Amino acid sequence: MTAQTDLLLAQRAAASIPEEPQPESATPSLTYSSSDEQEIEEPTKPVPRRRRASTRLIAKSPEDVQRITGETTTQLIRRCCGGGCCLGGAPKKDNNVEYEAIEFPDNDAYRSLNLKIDKIPTTLSGVCDVPEQTAFLQPVRRPSNVPSPSEPAVPFGTESDTTSSVAGIEKTLQDLTLERLDTQIQPPKFVQPHPPHHVFPARIHNTRELTKPGAEKRTFHFDLDVTNYPEGEDVDFKVGGAIGVSAPNEASIVQEILDLLLVPRFLRDKPVLLRTTQGRWPTVWGADQAREIVTTRRDLLTWCSDVQSYPPTKQILRVLAEHTTDATERKILRYLCSAEGQGVFCDFRTGPHISLVQLLHAFPNAKPPLDLLLSVLQPLMPRFYSLSNDPHESFLTRDGKQHRLIEIAVTVHEAEDWRNGTRTGIGSGFFQRQALKFIEAQEKGEKDPEFYIPMFKGLMANPLAKQFVSDGPMLLIGAGVGIAPFRGFVQRRLKTANCANKVWVLQGVRDSLVDELYSGEWGVHEDEVKKVVQSRRGPGRYVQEEVKAQADLVWYIINAVDGRVFVCGSSRGMGEGVEKALVEVAMEKGNLEHDEAQQFWNLKKETGQYIAETW
Repeated sequence: MTAQTDLLLAQRAAASIPEEPQPESATPSLTYSSSDEQEIEEPTKPVPRRRRASTRLIAKSPEDVQRITGETTTQLIRRCCGGGCCLGGAPKKDNNVEYEAIEFPDNDAYRSLNLKIDKIPTTLSGVCDVPEQTAFLQPVRRPSNVPSPSEPAVPFGTESDTTSSVAGIEKTLQDLTLERLDTQIQPPKFVQPHPPHHVFPARIHNTRELTKPGAEKRTFHFDLDVTNYPEGEDVDFKVGGAIGVSAPNEASIVQEILDLLLVPRFLRDKPVLLRTTQGRWPTVWGADQAREIVTTRRDLLTWCSDVQSYPPTKQILRVLAEHTTDATERKILRYLCSAEGQGVFCDFRTGPHISLVQLLHAFPNAKPPLDLLLSVLQPLMPRFYSLSNDPHESFLTRDGKQHRLIEIAVTVHEAEDWRNGTRTGIGSGFFQRQALKFIEAQEKGEKDPEFYIPMFKGLMANPLAKQFVSDGPMLLIGAGVGIAPFRGFVQRRLKTANCANKVWVLQGVRDSLVDELYSGEWGVHEDEVKKVVQSRRGPGRYVQEEVKAQADLVWYIINAVDGRVFVCGSSRGMGEGVEKALVEVAMEKGNLEHDEAQQFWNLKKETGQYIAETW
């Protein structure tokens, strides 16, 4: 865009900037608009004559993509498996290809895969290679230079030789023993998010459910005690900040995988030497290099490998194919890894996520070695959660000591499951299990139940943490748990008297009776600064509709000195809808064309006045 165009855009926008509200009406209205929008019918146009053998541009914007496919560009990208099948990678049909009918596995897990296979070609092409094994589990053996308990600890020699030999032996023995950590409450130390951060087991001080019975999604609040969090990381908890959580796989699922792979029970918790040839795994952070680590098979599956969050890959299917004793299972798995089976694989991969347990049940004769399977599973990554309080003001006196607390809210994510109907996500499911066990222990009369959340100070921060010192007006727009990071910011902001009319919140919920989070917990002036928009009660409207209804407020804030508009929540539906509504506000109040209005908000993003944190 040229300087002249920038100037024109700025002039047109400035001409429509409303004046700051007068004292008698210091807070712009947060009520519904009094007039409904009228749809304007376009004049009927003659239908153009269809032309044969012509090429037409049918999609030049995200709106065109959604009109044609019925999906947003974000949905389209997420649906694509990335395997190339959408680009016509499957071979052309050959009438000379011979097919054979096979008897498919007769179990519920296989049927739940919904594989659209009728017959399988007798000859397959383009079958992916067996993946390289990069992880190896080996017995922990005492090196030959380390004496046994019945032998002298060190050989005779000079005092300096003796000292260095003792130190070397102690170092060798230390490297061949497990860390003295309770891996039921925190991961091994090699699961390090990033130096100097280490995972800390934060004790749950209290937890409660924010949503009520009948809510579509359950949301839990947690008070975490971080009094003893290790010092020396040069990072502190702050308003708008986040914490990382190293959530483990559910213990029962890990146990089931070990059972299905026929790993002997006496080996599951026995120290084993893990040797890797490349990559970062099993660490979360680090260089791509070979490693040798003493750990256990259970810890590797619990803390280091993701067994349910990602669609299955051809590498996993190929490993199963190579280690099944059943010929039919091998044919099906190889077919999914071939060029002929590309279309079936695409449908299979882009459907509901298939867990590792589901695959092992579907192909019960596949028993690959655990270390080979670990080589192709995705690493288990930490999850991040925004703080919902002001951590500088949250303290508790207990047992005569002052304890520092941080607060977070977690919404439980559920996906389809072949056996139980639904299953929870790894992170949110872990939080829900900890919350329910804590609440159950309290109900049984336990005074201080001990349950922990393995967390670390977040390496990423909500932009509110950076922009918090600004004294300009701000509009905070969120839906669902996306509203949580606003709470601590508003609580701190409202402590300053002259800020009471400089922050406004639009909170989108389905039903305020069951879904509204933190009602009555925002501090003074809550009724004046917060507007709850319900989509499923009364007239019902979405938060993006209220954005358009509050066009005067939006336009005043974004054009004020240090004014900011902040959006937080799911990108699907809410995030996209709010951004579209903001463009329409700029078109209406700034007298801008669509592209100019879009550019207006892009410029506000560059200057930090419009911030969207969506996922």
